[in-house]
Amino acid sequence: MPKYRHQEAAPDCSMETVMNLIGGGSWKGVILYRLLEGTLRFNILKAHMPGCSPRLLMKELRELEDEGLVKRGVFAAMPPRVDYSLTEEGRSIGPLLLGLYDWGTGWLERRGIPTCVDLSRKQ
Repeated sequence: MPKYRHQEAAPDCSMETVMNLIGGGSWKGVILYRLLEGTLRFNILKAHMPGCSPRLLMKELRELEDEGLVKRGVFAAMPPRVDYSLTEEGRSIGPLLLGLYDWGTGWLERRGIPTCVDLSRKQ
């Protein structure tokens, strides 16, 4: 499935559009899900995704930023600080991501596969 960087080149199919935005990279959904917690620094995001290389994480963050789902804040400090957060449009995908999380948890539980503890979802 080809990626579309500009809205005018997006496909007519809504599902294809969504999959291009969040499914076009193996970690994009996880990044968006983690940013639902709030603004996070690069190293904190990386700690939540031990299987993702720093190079790939940076690439996916840049793509999400290009798509208008993530914003990058750079702060003049020593050492320089970079924070990532969801844009308003990025936050609008939250209910979908939380639904996917809940569905995935149920899928794992039905198969007797232990799930990771996600404190952000504990009530």
